[in-house]
Amino acid sequence: MPQVHEALQRLDRELAFARQGRISLLKIIHGYGSTGAGGDIRIAVQKRLHDLAEAGQIRGCIFGENWSKTDDATWRLLQAQSDLKSDPDLGRRNQGITVVLL
Repeated sequence: MPQVHEALQRLDRELAFARQGRISLLKIIHGYGSTGAGGDIRIAVQKRLHDLAEAGQIRGCIFGENWSKTDDATWRLLQAQSDLKSDPDLGRRNQGITVVLL
């Protein structure tokens, strides 16, 4: 299990690889935390992605707890990419994932 700074380095590296490969959507699996109380990596990854979205470096992110048809951002994405409607995490409020729009 990586430390927070290692996880953030991996995140930055994977985002850079995705941009180079012209990938427009990623599902990041960062986990929820081994204690079941919400882990430091999850919190740090979500903060980093939120900051990147605010800075315009990514188009946006949808945290797993919001990855549901009832969420406006999720619904807009599902309308644009209907194949995502079959995602097994959709509607499960899985706090261990985040969907990233590049």
